[in-house]
Amino acid sequence: MEKIEHKNIEVNGINMHVAEIGQGPVVLFLHGFPECWYTWRHQMSFMASHGHRAVAPDLRGFGGTTGAPIDDPSKFTTLHVVGDIIELLKIVAPDEDKVFLVGHDWGAVMAWALCLYRPDKVKALFNMSVSFGPRNPKRKPIETLRAVCGPDYYVCRFQEPGEIEEEFAKVGTKRVLENFLSYRAPGPLFLPKGILFGDSPDAPTILPSWLSEEDVAYYVNQYAQSGFTGALNYYRALDINWELTAPWTGAQVKVPVKFVVGDLDLTYNAPGTKDYLHKGGLKKDVPFLDEVVVMKGVGHFLHEEKPDEINKYIHQFIQKFSSPRCSLL
Repeated sequence: MEKIEHKNIEVNGINMHVAEIGQGPVVLFLHGFPECWYTWRHQMSFMASHGHRAVAPDLRGFGGTTGAPIDDPSKFTTLHVVGDIIELLKIVAPDEDKVFLVGHDWGAVMAWALCLYRPDKVKALFNMSVSFGPRNPKRKPIETLRAVCGPDYYVCRFQEPGEIEEEFAKVGTKRVLENFLSYRAPGPLFLPKGILFGDSPDAPTILPSWLSEEDVAYYVNQYAQSGFTGALNYYRALDINWELTAPWTGAQVKVPVKFVVGDLDLTYNAPGTKDYLHKGGLKKDVPFLDEVVVMKGVGHFLHEEKPDEINKYIHQFIQKFSSPRCSLL
């Protein structure tokens, strides 16, 4: 089996680190927080062995991708990130009008945005964990989250530039990443000041079976170089996204989509999500929705926790749309 290759590509004013493997139609993988391209290692090798070219960038602000002004959260909107992706596709897939898209967490958010802004670039979307979020024209996201979840909710705690970074520094990069990557409770994640993870800073973190010390070490090395600010800017741009995306209020995502989530994922258990997914809301906003799959006993990082099952789901879904004549549009 060939090895994953790495390169740096200049796109949209930044220097983007890209991992890729295989030959054939491109499958573009978009990661979330607190991750980087590495989160897709299982899926990339699998898709390469099944006749596809797997491409996984570090999104702006993450990992080896440099050049974005991390002191300015307004440069981390969905429009900026989708702009990066469009430029990347021009370079890595110049002969493909459309590519297959796979997203998770913030990568899922960006995948929804890419399909909303540029559906002409996507054959089909396999998305995980974070469902489509139709814009509420009456209330900004952070205002809503503070009202529903309170000020200690992790997204709210991420809002003040520099504050949570200082607390992370006190806890240590390794412990921060271990706690985020190990989190699989169905309830909301709270980060109270002074006791971020609710226990002694010296208490050992028990890693899940799917996450090795080697895996943690890779993530630690990435964040030791990049820091957390770039990644946290995605959360700090939530209200800016809301302001900029007013023209898409009520717009539908009109590409074929399969959505998969774990039943222990905090996103699946967020207020209103289950009703939205299972009572017609998502289908209304995503008319070419193929299926919603809820994996039992699985948490947020389902593609790492259950890679074989996710690989099978991705491959079967992509096979439906691999024929030039196959389209729901």
